[in-house]
Order: sequence, then structure tokens, then C-alpha cells
Amino acid sequence: MGWLSSDKSAVSAPEASQDGGYIAPDRSARQMCWDGRDSFFQCLERNGIVDSVKEDEKAKKMCSPELKEFEKHCASSWVTYFKKRRVMEYQRDMTIKKLSQEGATGMDMTGNGSMAAPASR
Repeated sequence: MGWLSSDKSAVSAPEASQDGGYIAPDRSARQMCWDGRDSFFQCLERNGIVDSVKEDEKAKKMCSPELKEFEKHCASSWVTYFKKRRVMEYQRDMTIKKLSQEGATGMDMTGNGSMAAPASR
């Protein structure tokens, strides 16, 4: 992916830290990743694709340039995370929409509601 690519415009490889881990990408590298993600997700939206993991072939066919940019600028673990998170957020939004259509109302989650624990005596 981006950090292992020989492409000079790609994000440079992460530096190893003293403990053997890697130093996180800086702000500009993260921004490039997020821009690639947003472009890829916009393409998916235009083509009616929700789950680009399950519909991998269709996503590659319809959004190949955007996917390549996304993968070029993000670590593979980030690509996987963002793809799965997109599906989770879609499912959450559809559940909220369904509940609203059925007449459900929101709950007060400020901690000052009637669900507070009784005071000990």
C-alpha cells in the first residue's frame, strides 16, 4: 500500500521507533489518506455500493482509480477499518431511520434522567 510503494508521490514509509513499533503518520499524511477515502466513498455512493468488502469486484470495476488512491495513501489496516466502519455507520443510520418511522423517540442521555442510581443510605 502507500507506505510500501516505490511511487515518489506516495506517503513515505513510517519510521520505526525505539521500541520496534512505528511512528504514526503526520497530519499531512493522514489528510491525504482521508481525502483518498472520501473520494473512494463518494464513488461508491454514486454507484450504489454500500459494502465494498462484500462487493469487492463491483467496487474495483466502478471505482478503480479512487480505490488505488485510497490504498496508496493509507495503511492497509486503515483501508480495512474505514471500509468496515462505513458499513457499520450505514446500518446504524438505517436502524435509526426505521425506528423513527415506527414512532420511536430519543432518550435523554445526559445522565440527569430518571435512570440514575438511588442514593445510598
